[in-house]
Amino acid sequence: MRSKKSMAQLILCGVVFCYSSFGEEVKYPVERLPEYEALFTRDKGWTGADGVFSLELSDNKILWLFSDTWIGDIVNGQHKNATIVNNSIAIQRGKDPSNATVEFFWGTTKDGKPAAFITPCDGVGWFWVFHGVAADGKLYLFLMQMIKTDEKSVFGFKNIGTWLGEVENPKDEPTKWRIKQHKVPYGRYSQGSEMFFGSTVMKDRDFVYIYGCCEDRSKPLGGRRMVVTRAPHNGMTDFKKWRFWNGADWVADANKAGGLFDGIATEYSVSFQPAMKKYVVIYTEYGMSANIMMRVSDTPVGPWSQPSKVYECPESTWHKTYFCYAAKGHQEISKENELIITYVCNSTDFWQMVRDSRIYWPRFLKMKFDVQRQR
Repeated sequence: MRSKKSMAQLILCGVVFCYSSFGEEVKYPVERLPEYEALFTRDKGWTGADGVFSLELSDNKILWLFSDTWIGDIVNGQHKNATIVNNSIAIQRGKDPSNATVEFFWGTTKDGKPAAFITPCDGVGWFWVFHGVAADGKLYLFLMQMIKTDEKSVFGFKNIGTWLGEVENPKDEPTKWRIKQHKVPYGRYSQGSEMFFGSTVMKDRDFVYIYGCCEDRSKPLGGRRMVVTRAPHNGMTDFKKWRFWNGADWVADANKAGGLFDGIATEYSVSFQPAMKKYVVIYTEYGMSANIMMRVSDTPVGPWSQPSKVYECPESTWHKTYFCYAAKGHQEISKENELIITYVCNSTDFWQMVRDSRIYWPRFLKMKFDVQRQR
């Protein structure tokens, strides 16, 4: 086994090397994707957002899901005549970024002002749109219901519940979608503890795996754990069919869901990578960090490997208030031997974010999987 120090010395020039117990070297070269970043660089209308989930609607159509979103203008590198809405979406047509197009959608108030694309049917708080899945001819989106708290900072919010948005007609234009909202009955949303599902969703064989996280806030940094439930393709809204992994078996009691590993973020990705023949999770270390991490497993539920650092985000050094988060992979737009990854840079000072339009929009990376046997 290599020490943490020697592993760190191998993280050079955007390449991470990891060694398995079988003597197999796995090389992960990482490069920026300016052609993809250009698709999401706008100076009018949609000008930035976080969240940044994706899923495939058809062979040539990708759905992008965003949380808080800037709508307005960019003038001299600053947001002008702009507002923030709580969520938005986009449709990408074409998978080659050199000729693909992206169309953005958000809501509108009665007096014509920008608004969120989707709002809670009970009128409480707002939604941040997390991941989703196309299954059984419909589209399902996980919606985190948030409210404000008394905290006077950019973190003055809390999660009070999770809803499952069921789009009955996903082949139509988003402006014509009919969306039913189903309250997910599983989760904990107290001041000291939180558990929810919808951080990322993966179809695998006969099931949809719905990952989430469980956090005991009395524990130190890294105490947030990955959890997972699964449902049949045709049983997404039949919550009685959901089963939760307890570390050894699938059970009906959500309170028995077992943590798979510590240090996960609230949003991340899990995908099967054919080049490695393994499942790969991509996440921001502890949820907020310059470090993008990866773990691998032979199964969708682990056991998961020790973490490897994939990339260190340079934007976190641009200003003392900047932090990076929301790292995740996008298998829908990736080739077989690669994984395209996004992340977001933000500021703890809202007005600094207003002044610097270089931050708060998707940054794109490409990681290649090349496996070589060591003799």
